[in-house]
Amino acid sequence: MRLSDWQVQVQAYLLNPDTQPNPELRASLLGSAVLSAEQGLAIYHNAYRARLLEALRGDYPAVHGWLGDEEFDALALAYLNAHPSQHFSLRWLGAKLAAFIDGYLIPAQAAPLSELARLEWAFTLAFDAPEGQPLSLAQMAELPAEDWPALQVRLLPSAQWLACRHNSLAIWRASKERGDFPGSQLLAEVETCVVWRDQLITRYRCLAADEATALRGMTEQGWTFAELCAQLSELGEQAPLQAVTWLRQWLSDGLLQEHAMD
Repeated sequence: MRLSDWQVQVQAYLLNPDTQPNPELRASLLGSAVLSAEQGLAIYHNAYRARLLEALRGDYPAVHGWLGDEEFDALALAYLNAHPSQHFSLRWLGAKLAAFIDGYLIPAQAAPLSELARLEWAFTLAFDAPEGQPLSLAQMAELPAEDWPALQVRLLPSAQWLACRHNSLAIWRASKERGDFPGSQLLAEVETCVVWRDQLITRYRCLAADEATALRGMTEQGWTFAELCAQLSELGEQAPLQAVTWLRQWLSDGLLQEHAMD
């Protein structure tokens, strides 16, 4: 057997939930007086899957805390059987867990748990995202008055949006602070949460519906500052003040960077 073929067989063995090797792989190995080839392979197989479980626990501590060791491991093993690791880095191992939960559990159980998983994955994506060039309040203060109407901005690459219909943030905070589990609850109104990285710290903030619409308008739909003010026309003379207040908040948060010109 060529080395490359043997490597493919070992990989297939590790990715298979069955600890029994195929006859060809078994015949290529020699045991010892104290450890048979089957036992050695089984130890390697178990250690590999234990490392994958450890990685998923690390990526989803709040989901793990909610379910406990036994239920989380059962979920994780079912996930690994459906989605074996396909990347050289464990960084992407849990990318499909939230979607898997939606199909693994009945909808009533899946909805709050998959939302929590999406929230935790948003923090992971934000932390690992490429660097951006945040606009500062000082830079904006230097902008000439005549340039303000045409001002356009966009979000940093690390920014992630999440619509929370359950108290996922409360559960996440309790897990992070090692507090008591608050219990899953359906919110009276959907919360729009933005997660982003500020230097080496991952942050989040919940936005009211009008602020979320304004931020999406400027960063996704390409509104200028003048168009943002026009969207707030029902506020009358207070429209520019509200627009400036939000813009100042977004700049203080470190959420924005200059709009790239085509």
